[in-house]
Amino acid sequence: MTLEERLERIESMLVVLVERQTVKDWYSVDELAQLVGKAEFTVREWCRLGRIKAEKQLSGRGAFPAWCISHQELLRYQREGLIPLKDAIVGTR
Repeated sequence: MTLEERLERIESMLVVLVERQTVKDWYSVDELAQLVGKAEFTVREWCRLGRIKAEKQLSGRGAFPAWCISHQELLRYQREGLIPLKDAIVGTR
């Protein structure tokens, strides 16, 4: 393998890594599910139960708003995990 071929291979691998690490301000349920390795249904239930902080925003797909989760909440979830159910229901958090 020549030096040019090796450099091309390294550059293409770097492009893949950069694309994978793209940070968004807001994530949809399916995007967050992919990032944390859970099913969409599970993430949707977390939103509904208040286990993660999420907001409803119009999605342009009809009359029903869709859940969206901020990047800050993703980071909080990765550090601390789910909000305890009792805190989510009572709203103490």
